[in-house]
Amino acid sequence: MEDPKERLVASISTAELERRWKATRKVMKRNKVDFLIVRNDEEFLGGNVKWFTDLPARHSYPYTVIFPVDDEMTMISVGPPAPSEPAPPAWAVRGVKRRLSSPYFASVHYTGTYDAELAVGVLKEKKRATIGLVGRSYIPITFYEYLKSHLTGYKFVDMTDQIDQIKVIKSPEEMDWIKKTAHLQDVTMQQVKDFLKPGRRDFEVQADVLHSVMVQGSERQLILCASGPQDRPVPFGPRHFQNRVIKDGDQFNLLIEVNGPGGFYTELSRMFSLGRPSQQLQDAFGTAVEAQTLTVSMLKPGASTKKIIEANNAFLQKHGYAPERRLYAHGQGYDLVERPLIREDEPMKIKAGMNIVVHPGAGNASILGAICDNYIVNETGEATWIHTTPKEIIVL
Repeated sequence: MEDPKERLVASISTAELERRWKATRKVMKRNKVDFLIVRNDEEFLGGNVKWFTDLPARHSYPYTVIFPVDDEMTMISVGPPAPSEPAPPAWAVRGVKRRLSSPYFASVHYTGTYDAELAVGVLKEKKRATIGLVGRSYIPITFYEYLKSHLTGYKFVDMTDQIDQIKVIKSPEEMDWIKKTAHLQDVTMQQVKDFLKPGRRDFEVQADVLHSVMVQGSERQLILCASGPQDRPVPFGPRHFQNRVIKDGDQFNLLIEVNGPGGFYTELSRMFSLGRPSQQLQDAFGTAVEAQTLTVSMLKPGASTKKIIEANNAFLQKHGYAPERRLYAHGQGYDLVERPLIREDEPMKIKAGMNIVVHPGAGNASILGAICDNYIVNETGEATWIHTTPKEIIVL
């Protein structure tokens, strides 16, 4: 008889899930929290459900996880109501006591509380409980208002930071998965030399990159790319802006933001030149590499992210390029963007065991040079580069 688990592409070990649950319950007990509410509807910036269950939410179809301090989880998903069999299938879940489902959709307003109604039914089993919210920004107002109005006497607290502090430190098993993602991105970047040719449109190269990472086990993909003349800035473009025809002498910039088997993210970007790159482009790219090196040298346990970005911006401005105003380095895990952000407003310090992506850009009105790689922060104070693609403009 066929084993249904053969359908799974990759799974974290049960021992790793148990490590996470144990660490979570420890912090819940310390904060006197009875339940956690975790809700996501997408993988790119929604890795909390995956972290608790090894199952990703996707395509705006939410999963809600109720995590008790002293019992197994309840999982709520979009599907038929009882007595029908809820999703995901029983053989695919671990640490889950109950699976509940209801046909709710964010695009259909009158179904907006169906999942909250199921959650209230579970939470009412413990009177006047303290409920911790993990990722408040992921919880719709309809869901939260229903809980507040139907759980009189219950206390709601924000537990996001406490769970973030656990998530950002990667276990040895998690590190192995992260390195697999970095490796598949390196393999694909080398294959781009065969994909990239004059006469093709940007999206055709993107499609080949997409195929390459998927056959290597990537589960969720964001691939940004753009071609353009050598003498102007060519920022990465999403799919809607990938219709340009590539020409002889162009530059082509590619950013591979995909997870790997198991669901962990890294990122890799390189610049390509279809012919000899201009001196201006070489100078900008070289400055971006130096900026990356500077940031990596400061990724030491206990370091302040504010000081790191200040050093990055001072370096860029000294060389005639614009300072970073958005985000040029940050943590990664099941989320494409995870804490800490290397920014002035991030209170979290750098810690050993973090997976940090560093993608500085050296840009001004005339040109843009960019590079992106992942590093693991070590206790020794030296961050380990986990990609292997040479840090150079790839000339075709």
